[in-house]
Amino acid sequence: MAVESALETIQARLKGWFESKMPQASELSLSPLQKPGMGFSNETFLFDLEWREAGERKQEKLVIRWCPMRFVLLPKYDMEEQFLIMKHLENTDVPVPKACWLEEDESVIGSPFYIVNRIKGWIPGENPSYHVCGPLFEATPECRAEIWWKAVTIIGKINTIDWERADLGFLGIPKGGTDPIDRHIAYYEKTLRMTEGEPPPILEATMDWLKKNRVVPKHVTLCWGDARMSNMIFRDDEVVGVLDWEMALLGDPESDLMWFLVLDWVFSEANETPRLEGLPGWEETVEHYQQLTNRKVENLFYHEVFATWRAAVIMNKLRPIVKATGYALRDANMKRAMRRGVLERLRSLLGL
Repeated sequence: MAVESALETIQARLKGWFESKMPQASELSLSPLQKPGMGFSNETFLFDLEWREAGERKQEKLVIRWCPMRFVLLPKYDMEEQFLIMKHLENTDVPVPKACWLEEDESVIGSPFYIVNRIKGWIPGENPSYHVCGPLFEATPECRAEIWWKAVTIIGKINTIDWERADLGFLGIPKGGTDPIDRHIAYYEKTLRMTEGEPPPILEATMDWLKKNRVVPKHVTLCWGDARMSNMIFRDDEVVGVLDWEMALLGDPESDLMWFLVLDWVFSEANETPRLEGLPGWEETVEHYQQLTNRKVENLFYHEVFATWRAAVIMNKLRPIVKATGYALRDANMKRAMRRGVLERLRSLLGL
C-alpha cells in the first residue's frame, strides 16, 4: 500500500509537471505508473499520456526512469548522461528510445528523471530466464540463432560508432595505455566496496589478478557496458530498441562482447539450466563479431575473467537487495548462480 501511495503521489506531481511543460495541452491525464519487471538499478515505469491539442485527442506511450530511491546497486546514476547517450545515438543505426524530456530538479518527484518513448516489442526475460520460457524459448532453433546474431550485430554497431563524431566525449575520454581498463576496474571496485560485509576472497584475488595483468586495448570505443539479451527489445526478429545505458563508457569493446557471452552463461548453465538449442556458441560468436567489426579479438581470456568477476561483484551486491524484497525464486536462483557458478568459474579460470 505504501508503494502504491508513493506512485500515486509521483503520478500527481508528474501531471502538474507535464502541464507546465505543455501549455498548449488541455484535459491532460496520466495512466497509473506500471513497473515492467524486476530491475534494481534505475526505477522504470510505463504510463500513457493523453491530452487534447488544437481540438484533437492525442496519446503517447512513455517510459519514465529515475534513480533508485531504496536500493543502491551501482556507484553512479547520472540521469543526464544516460539521457544524452540516447539523444546522441538517435541519428545512428543503433535503435534507442526517443529521448523526450530530462528533469534534473529533484524536487519534482524526489529524484532526477528522464522520459523516453515506449518501443513496442518483447524483451527476453531473466527471471525466469529466456532459457526456460518466453518467446525465445518457444522459437525454433533456427529462429533463436537468427535472434542471437541480430543481438551480436547490435553490439558490433555500438562498438564501431564514431564516438567523437557522435559527441560522446562527455563519458570521459581515457588516456592511453591501460587507462581504459583501469577506469573500468575502478568502477567495479567501488561497487565491491559498497557491499556490506566481507566479499568472498576470490573476488579480491581476481581483482588483484586483473590489475596485475592489465591489457592495453587496441581500440577505445563506445561500450554499452550492459550488453545482454534482456536489455534489447525485439520485434519481427529484429532489435528495435537498446536499453539501459547507466554502465556505458568509452573503453575496450571486447568487454561488451564477453559480458554478453558470460551473462548468457549465468542465465543458463550457471543456474543449472540447459542452454537453448540453436543458440550459437562462444567460438562462433567471437568469429561473427570479428567479421562485423573488422577487428580481431585479442584479449579473450582477460575479458572472460573480467566479465565473470563483474558478474560476481554485481551479484554479491544484489543478493541482500533481492533477499530484502522477499522474492524467494530470484533469491534462490542468484544464490545458486553465485556459489556454484561464477565463483567456481573464477577459481577454475585462475587456477585458485
